[in-house]
Amino acid sequence: MASPTSTGHELGTEVAEHPKGGFPAFRTETFAGQILWLAIAFGLLYYVMSKVALPRVRHILEDRRVRIATDLEQAAEFRSHADEAGRAYELSLAEARGKAQAIAQETRAALAAEADIRRKALEADLAGKIAASETTIRERTESAMSNVRDVAAEAAVAIVERLTGRMPDRSKVEAALDTGARS
Repeated sequence: MASPTSTGHELGTEVAEHPKGGFPAFRTETFAGQILWLAIAFGLLYYVMSKVALPRVRHILEDRRVRIATDLEQAAEFRSHADEAGRAYELSLAEARGKAQAIAQETRAALAAEADIRRKALEADLAGKIAASETTIRERTESAMSNVRDVAAEAAVAIVERLTGRMPDRSKVEAALDTGARS
């Protein structure tokens, strides 16, 4: 067993000694070679990027720019069509409102004229019926009045006969009724 103070030499393993000078990229002896390889790697990377990757990216960006420009043009065209359709819709809506108002006005005028004609016909019919009724009332009143005179004459004859016991002369009773009716 190894003691805690033993070194790697005692265990049979060799510990590699680190070269002196620090981090390999900062060693001045290999600095020229590192710059050469850096320039070669940079040049190769630049060549690959400029000939392969960047043309693809440029092509993608150009396609995207063209697609965006086309989409914007289409959107502007669609917007102008939508604006035109909106104006046409508003115009047709205004025309339809005007026509509807004209139709409503014509209908009101026609209904008013028809109602006026019906009213005048009803008034004429009622005036005729009223005139006929007045004539009938006048005739019936005259008839009733003539009957009243006859009834009054008969009643007067009956009263005089009962009071006096004699039958009076009908013409004198009627003359007396005429004289009483005038006064």
